[in-house]
Amino acid sequence: MLFTSYRFIAFLLVLFFVYYLIPKHFQWKLLLVASYLFYAFAGPKYLIYILATTLSTYCASLRIDRIQSVQAGYLKENKGKLDRKERKAYKAQMKKKQRQWMIPCMVFNFGILAVLKYADFTIGNLNGLLRVFHVAELPLPGFLLPLGISFYTFQTMGYLIDVYRGKYPCERNIGKLALFISFFPQLIQGPISRFDDLKETMFSEHPLDLRNVSFGLERILWGYFKKLVVADKLLVAVNAIVKNPGQYEGAYVLAGMFFYAITLYADFTGGIDVAIGVGQVLGIRIQENFIRPYFSRSIAEYWRRWHISLGAWFREYLFYPISVSRPVLDSSRRCKKRGQGWLSRRLPIYVSSVIVWFVTGIWHGAAWNFIVWGLLNCLVILISEECKPLYEKFHKRFSVKDTFWYRLFEVARTFWLMSFLRTLDCYRDVGTTFRMVGTIFTEWNIGELFRGGLMQLGLSVADYGVLAVAVLLLLAVSLTGRTGSVREKLAARPVAFRYAACFAMFTAILIFGAYGAGYDASQFIYSQF
Repeated sequence: MLFTSYRFIAFLLVLFFVYYLIPKHFQWKLLLVASYLFYAFAGPKYLIYILATTLSTYCASLRIDRIQSVQAGYLKENKGKLDRKERKAYKAQMKKKQRQWMIPCMVFNFGILAVLKYADFTIGNLNGLLRVFHVAELPLPGFLLPLGISFYTFQTMGYLIDVYRGKYPCERNIGKLALFISFFPQLIQGPISRFDDLKETMFSEHPLDLRNVSFGLERILWGYFKKLVVADKLLVAVNAIVKNPGQYEGAYVLAGMFFYAITLYADFTGGIDVAIGVGQVLGIRIQENFIRPYFSRSIAEYWRRWHISLGAWFREYLFYPISVSRPVLDSSRRCKKRGQGWLSRRLPIYVSSVIVWFVTGIWHGAAWNFIVWGLLNCLVILISEECKPLYEKFHKRFSVKDTFWYRLFEVARTFWLMSFLRTLDCYRDVGTTFRMVGTIFTEWNIGELFRGGLMQLGLSVADYGVLAVAVLLLLAVSLTGRTGSVREKLAARPVAFRYAACFAMFTAILIFGAYGAGYDASQFIYSQF
């Protein structure tokens, strides 16, 4: 069920109406039914996967929690009888028992994700080797990915790890855990929520709050504007350039690079806006996933602002555990003993960063272009870190660090770098991507682009005019949001102005949105990941 479909809008309207009509203690149960109904529209057979994840996680977390309770009771009962060494040994023994439940559960769930998402990629690469030796190739299984499997698997395993770490007790109501895993606004493209954050509002009773409802509907409307007026319209030009690499080179690649950067931002943040807006109408607080990423002054800062929940997941559950793991620390100590202090200090960061960015790349897609994309991000970030002493020397000599023009340069540089790296997402082939980017510097055809070339990309002059105004509006809203909530500021204005702004937005979507005859309704870009 597409977020932009009439079926989804009808689904939401019915849900909102019934949600506030029924007794409050049934609200979360209604959301569970609605979430599974939403999931069933994507394919009833895929329900088995999310059910398997839910049941396995519920059983494992319940056992881990029980072991922790036994441990706490035993230590309390024998508080004065055990010495420090005995307590440490007992805790290690109980931790081992917890891992005996956690690890199989993680292997099972990540295994499902790996088989469904990466089987074709793995076998395809193996077949490439078999062709070299003239050996019969293996058939591709051709699995179809269940809706949102990457998102709900990461979210669920984060919950399991938190229970294992003792951050909070497990959820004993399997229905509530099932809702946390399957909550439909998040299934398409996140955010990847933490259980302790979401449970505060997800399972509470919510009386009708007109302010929440109006703010939520405004957020949904803004998301539709981004998706239909900006992303889907501009995607037409992006596809024209990307699907015809032999025809569109040089300046066209540069234009496609920036077009896709805007498309991806409007598409992804638009979907998140819809998810957060739906949650707010229901009284459920969903975390923000973007904080003006295109105003970042470095790639490291960009990734702290873009897809925040995914970055936080990788830092919490992958980067830090790897950096303090025994093999990494032992290697670091060996380097120090050999007099390689500089490598000893950097090794944990290097190893953790490479692994995290490799996983980040393959998480985005089972293809080499995504792997290369992830590793290039890692390379740029690590080089930037190593160059910090040079930056400091430069800024000591030239006092430009805090000037407007230098900040603008940093923002433009970061935007260009990220746009360049995202071309790997466009062409989906490493060789083609680098060849096409190379033509930017060899094919000097910028004049052709403005002498009618832009008109060959499936958009009219009117379309470019609409897009220009829409992008300026996105920019204005982002700048306004630096000093507080835009919706709060809108609410502070006269009621007539507020309704006029919402009506103008609604009208713009109806008139300028990309739909109707000949329109191929597309799912949100990140739903493929």
